[in-house]
Amino acid sequence: MADETLRIGVLPLGRPTFDVPFAETMLEGMFADLDQSGHELVGSRNLLMDAQSAHAAIDEIAAKAVDRILILQVTFTDAAMTCDIAARFDQPLAIWAVPEPRLGGRLRLNAFCGLNLASHALSLRERLFSWAYAAPGEADLVALLGAEPMVRPLTPQAVNAEPERGLELLDQLRGKNIARIGAHPVGFDTCAYQPDRLAETTGLAVKDFDLEDLFSRARAAPDQAARQLRQSASTMLAGLDEVDQPQLDRSLRLKLALDGMKAEGGFDAFAIRCWPETFTDYGGAVCGPVSMMGEARTPCACEADVYGAATQLLLQAASDQPVFLVDLVDIDAADNSAVVWHCGQAPVSMADPDAVAEATIHTNRKMPLLFEFPLKPGPVTFVRLSQARGRHSLVIGRGDMLRRDKAFTGTSGVVRFDRDANAVLSRVIDSGLEHHMALAYGDHVAALESFAVAAGLPVTHL
Repeated sequence: MADETLRIGVLPLGRPTFDVPFAETMLEGMFADLDQSGHELVGSRNLLMDAQSAHAAIDEIAAKAVDRILILQVTFTDAAMTCDIAARFDQPLAIWAVPEPRLGGRLRLNAFCGLNLASHALSLRERLFSWAYAAPGEADLVALLGAEPMVRPLTPQAVNAEPERGLELLDQLRGKNIARIGAHPVGFDTCAYQPDRLAETTGLAVKDFDLEDLFSRARAAPDQAARQLRQSASTMLAGLDEVDQPQLDRSLRLKLALDGMKAEGGFDAFAIRCWPETFTDYGGAVCGPVSMMGEARTPCACEADVYGAATQLLLQAASDQPVFLVDLVDIDAADNSAVVWHCGQAPVSMADPDAVAEATIHTNRKMPLLFEFPLKPGPVTFVRLSQARGRHSLVIGRGDMLRRDKAFTGTSGVVRFDRDANAVLSRVIDSGLEHHMALAYGDHVAALESFAVAAGLPVTHL
């Protein structure tokens, strides 16, 4: 392939809520590499940040005889457009996502999460592809643009474990209830679910609510209760006075609404469509309330991720401690480490005691309340009740959270997995893993393997 000149259809995907000037700089570097490769490039050289411009670029490429399709995952996007592209073209498909420096500020691109969503969505469609997670100047374009896909689907394996502990965990899950508030966002196949399959596997039940049910409860919450909750938050966080106070009040009232729903419905966990409507329609973030709920052992999953909530309940039972639903947002082979993150919703007991937990705002939507701190050092376990490739399995990982400065705003931690970073990176993509994993401190792998045996689930180890 190195001596072969290809015509490559290039589709650079991005979102305007991220750092567009930085994304454009990265895009220039990616095109500089592609231009030096000697291949003929067709399609857009500009970020495609909406469906109209993306489909116009797709039509332009479809009118020409191209040899390869290359998606440039310059910022986070959901997987909807990637799936449209995969359905439109039979040619070999490749995705190139770019990392960003861990500087303690906002996630300026979050491109890895976009790649993660794409790999899961494509796994459900049995579409193999090639991929790179590399900065401009560092990608292996020969491998990326080769005719053979780089993804090698992992087959989860049965594990040899005694089922007694797993049967206990399965019994703890049976009869528990999850409230799903709103539908998962379009393009988030990672958050789709089938109620009957979930009930058959875990015994968990789900009840659906509209987002407006949550918002109306929050607006009607008593003022005195909101004031008391603010006082409680001030004992956990510095800087509450520095954020917009009406927005802070609206955010805290979401916690009161969730408490009310839990008390009335007997819910054990929530799966909440957190964005964009909590910001655009209601006017406050649910991230801080999610942190508080998780600390009180009522885990909440973002993006209406019901299986994420179910996984949290499983890990909470296995660990007997609060859990945190994380995105994997960076893997650095040179440092042999990865970053796990979410906007600002980790249980506060996970904060590094050497750091100050602070109140902050959502980096893209600019509203409170979010918690901000680096995660404390110590052994950690990750797990996901997965639906990758259309079958149920348990994905388990273990590692050590390192004492590092915060990598990005919100709640994040730098982890060193038991397996080296390059291998973890490949296994995440090859497995088609969802972009949310549950995290708890301690080593709970044996208990989770026992659960897998009791529930009849094969296992993939990261």
